[in-house]
Amino acid sequence: MTGRELLDRINTPKAAELFSSLYGAEGVDAARLRYGHLIEGLTNFPGDEFPETAGELRVFSVPGRTELGGNHTDHNRGKVLAASIQLDSVAVAAPRPDMQVFFRSKGHPDVKLDISDVSVRQEEKGNAEALVRGIAAELAARKLPLRGFTANADNMVLCGSGLSSSAVVEILIGKIFDSLYGDGKTSALELAKIGQKAENLYFGKPCGLMDQTACATGGAVAIDFEYPDNPQVKGIGFDPASAGFALCIVNTKGSHADLTADYAAIPTEMKATASFFGKHVLRELDEGTFFSRLPDLRSAVGDRAVLRAMHFFSENRRVDAMLAALHAKAIDTFLALVRESGDSSWELLQNIFSHKKLTEQGMGLALALTKNFLAVGKGACRVHGGGFAGTIQAYIPMESLIDYRNLMEGIFGIGALTVLRIRPLGAIELDFK
Repeated sequence: MTGRELLDRINTPKAAELFSSLYGAEGVDAARLRYGHLIEGLTNFPGDEFPETAGELRVFSVPGRTELGGNHTDHNRGKVLAASIQLDSVAVAAPRPDMQVFFRSKGHPDVKLDISDVSVRQEEKGNAEALVRGIAAELAARKLPLRGFTANADNMVLCGSGLSSSAVVEILIGKIFDSLYGDGKTSALELAKIGQKAENLYFGKPCGLMDQTACATGGAVAIDFEYPDNPQVKGIGFDPASAGFALCIVNTKGSHADLTADYAAIPTEMKATASFFGKHVLRELDEGTFFSRLPDLRSAVGDRAVLRAMHFFSENRRVDAMLAALHAKAIDTFLALVRESGDSSWELLQNIFSHKKLTEQGMGLALALTKNFLAVGKGACRVHGGGFAGTIQAYIPMESLIDYRNLMEGIFGIGALTVLRIRPLGAIELDFK
């Protein structure tokens, strides 16, 4: 469709139904305004430089994700629970006849590059250009007949929030390439693997596969990474609101600058523990064997690595228990397990604050205040995402949500609290026909 045709289509009842499935009925009007601005922005690109924007335009959406269980287990082939959410990244894109990519996203520098060369570039490490080049490389290796594209995007997924803003962008870029030049046939899981590899090799961050898988798949899912080339992904029915709880994140506004080493140390130490026993990852290690060699292990890898391995074993079991509780609709049991997960991350995994920034412990403060706020046995809270700075997750009884918002925003600022809605759809190209 042309820009003019898309602007007409987003105001139809069919568009309202689609927007409602993505953002809830209360988000339809805001979605129409947001998508309209993106379409108009693309059609207003300079005509001589971007003539393709006057032709066929395509629209894409990829959700952020929230981790429900399994903190820092995916990189050691563990188990996780996760869900896609209503906060997403949207792009309006036009195919190009050459190998140039132009990607504009509100609030970020424009990305311009030629994907004729898909070799790793050290100077692009940590930049969006690296992700585009890495994703193009992986798709080209799969024989996709790639060309470039021009896109205008808007990302609602808060950077540094633990909602996987980087994974969202990776899946969005992969989805655009695949839909424009591969008929959209690449599976959600394959898009996730492509995004992870681009982030690992090109961007330079040693992430696991959970974020990309949850963003690409959609809904609430249980993921088992025991076999990383073929992780098992199963949809689960989960709606905290129907059980009387608001699923919230609180952004403590901590800085993520210079924290890559903190994140990287967790999988490195876990794998060092596994290596002591001749294994590659902790999933391959018997827990009884682990405990039987603690004196020698402490000397070899240090106490923090031992504690982090203990977290892995208990968290992996906890994911199974959480899944069983959800299947049984035993919300109180589930929330008790969420609290256990949070305590394990704080005490064993030790990812609530960085030891390089000892005076910056906003996450610990938010968790302590939330525990004080909640009545005994009601609701739950835990670290959200990678940790060290950023956000916590909380299940707050609906009747207490206003008071909790006032408490958190009184300390961390207006807008610090966001109520999440689990979105049923993963990475999609929107059809307004």
